[in-house]
Amino acid sequence: MSAVPRDVACDVGVLGGGAAGLAGAVALARSLRSVVVVDAGQPRNAPADHAHNVLGREGTAPRDLLAAGRREAEGYGVRFLDDRAVLARRDDAGFVVELLGGAVVRARRLLLATGLLDELPDVPGVRESWGRSVLHCPFCHGWEVRGQHVGVLGSRPSALHQALLFRQLTPRVTLFVQDLTVPAETAEQFRALGITVRTGTVRRVGGADGDLRVEVGSEVGSEEVAVHALVVTPFFRARAEVFAQLGGQLAQNAMGEFVPTSTGGATDVPGVWAAGNVADPGAMVAASTGAGVLAGAAINGDLVLADARAAVETARAAR
Repeated sequence: MSAVPRDVACDVGVLGGGAAGLAGAVALARSLRSVVVVDAGQPRNAPADHAHNVLGREGTAPRDLLAAGRREAEGYGVRFLDDRAVLARRDDAGFVVELLGGAVVRARRLLLATGLLDELPDVPGVRESWGRSVLHCPFCHGWEVRGQHVGVLGSRPSALHQALLFRQLTPRVTLFVQDLTVPAETAEQFRALGITVRTGTVRRVGGADGDLRVEVGSEVGSEEVAVHALVVTPFFRARAEVFAQLGGQLAQNAMGEFVPTSTGGATDVPGVWAAGNVADPGAMVAASTGAGVLAGAAINGDLVLADARAAVETARAAR
C-alpha cells in the first residue's frame, strides 16, 4: 500500500473501495487526477464464494476481484487509506473528511461508493448462512441452486416476485408466507406454476449450507422443511452518514433507501457524486463498476471546467 500522510490533499476523495469506488478511482487517475481511496475493508459480498456476471472474470472470489482492482488503481498512482470516514464538512477548497484513525483527507470533489447494509429478517440462523445458502439475488446465485428445492421467506411483498424468479430456475419452490398477504391473481399464478405456499411463522433456520432445515411454527406445533437454499428479501440501507452530514437527503423505494443521483452519479449536494449500491441497491458488481467509471468521468469533466474557469481568472488578473 502506498504511504499516505495523516493530512492529505487530492483532487478527488473516494469513500469506499468496492467495485464502484475502484472503477471510479481508476478512471480519474487515468485522467491524471490525484485520488485517495478510503476503504474500511468490509465489502458487502465478502460472505460469498464467487462473484458472477462479471464479464471475463466469471466466478472470481469477491476479495480476489477487489485485490486485482486495487493493484490496478495503485498502478495509476491512486493512494489508499485503510480506514473509515466518520465526519465530513465543506470548506473553501472543497471538502474535509475526518477518518476514524485520525487522518484527514482534503478533496476538491467526493465520490461516495460506501455501499449498503443488508438488514436481514430477524430469524435465528439466517445470518450464519447469508451469502451461501441464504440468498436474495437469482442472478448472483440462481445458477448454483438450479433444479434444487428452494425456499422463499415471505416476510416482505417483494418475496412474491422472488418466488417467480426462482421458479424459472427450479420446479421446486416453497414460499413460506409470514405476515404477508398473497393477492388472488398471484396465488393463481403460483398454483399454475406449482409453487407451494406454506403459512406459519419461520422460527429458525438450521443445518449445513446446502442442506437447510426451515422450522415453521403454527398454533398446533412446528415442522421442519428441508430446502437446499432459502431466499430472503433484506431491506437495503445505504451507508450514507457522510452524505447526510453534508446536507444530503436519502430516497427510498420498495427495496430500501439510497442516495438519489442524476446522470453520471451527481447528487443534489454540489461537488458530491455517488456510485454503486449506495445509489442503486439492486446493482450487481458489473453494474457498480460501470457506474463508478461514469461517475469518475463526470467528476473529471466537472474539474476540467473548474480548472478552465480558474485559468481565465488568473489570466485576467495578470493582464
